[in-house]
Amino acid sequence: MDFPLPLPVERAIRKFGSDISLARRRRHISQASLAERMGASVSTVRRMEKGDLRVPIHFFARALHVFGEIQALENLLDTAKDDIGLMLMDERLPKRVRSKSGASGAL
Repeated sequence: MDFPLPLPVERAIRKFGSDISLARRRRHISQASLAERMGASVSTVRRMEKGDLRVPIHFFARALHVFGEIQALENLLDTAKDDIGLMLMDERLPKRVRSKSGASGAL
């Protein structure tokens, strides 16, 4: 079953492709050179830069790696900084913790 892609998702991918194109040109890297470094075809790079929604995410990751920006992908949803997830976890914490009989609270 195909679900329509939400417009914000489509816009974000198209912007990401445009940003990759700009980053490549600022670094004076040709599409052919980027494709070779990524292990992709020139047509894949062209489609990626146009924000083609069918380009697999690993090609975007490879481009980030070539640009020395792979940590941007690694930090996208850093669970240690996931304020919403942490807040939801904290809401489920018990109000109090009772020790089991015979057990001390020391570790």
